[in-house]
Amino acid sequence: MNFSSKLLENAVNEVSQLPGIGKRTALRLVLHLLKQPTSQTHRLSEALNNLVDDIKLCKKCHNISDVDVCEICANPSRNEEIICVVEDVRDVMAIENTAQFKGLYHVLGGKISPIEGIGPHNLTIDSLIEKVKSGTVKEVIFALSSTIEGDTTNFYIFKQIEKYHIKTSTIARGIAVGDELEYADEVTLGRSIVNRIPFENSL
Repeated sequence: MNFSSKLLENAVNEVSQLPGIGKRTALRLVLHLLKQPTSQTHRLSEALNNLVDDIKLCKKCHNISDVDVCEICANPSRNEEIICVVEDVRDVMAIENTAQFKGLYHVLGGKISPIEGIGPHNLTIDSLIEKVKSGTVKEVIFALSSTIEGDTTNFYIFKQIEKYHIKTSTIARGIAVGDELEYADEVTLGRSIVNRIPFENSL
């Protein structure tokens, strides 16, 4: 692809690094931005800069937040005895949209995947175990996607915490095997949370 401008080429190259964006789509997006009012493009740039510079991870659950403790963890009406273990912030948003879960979350930041070089030490599993050790947690709900990596991660965590004799459950399989949680409709996902089953029964 021949560019008449190095500035244009650099912008296209950067945009094309985004998932699912090829060079042609990146060029179309960049040209669209050039046609917009300068103030609008500057607002986009400022929003991205603020995102990178100021975003935080909640000290309690590792969810993305503007402050040290996210709104969910800081909400006194949430049941801190129930922890829902999810892969990332998209899953928190999906479950919150169902309005069926009133406990807290623990965001792992991924799933165990030896092929991708992701092991337990790359995730926030240790801090989850510390929560369980504290004695305040009565139930851990596994809400990872129904994939081999998700099931492997669930089982690994289960083996780490089973000695503490707390209740462990997994979302009901209204979510099809192989599906990513974030794509499930709200009604199905909500029912899966409400009708969760003991984790041992899913092995």
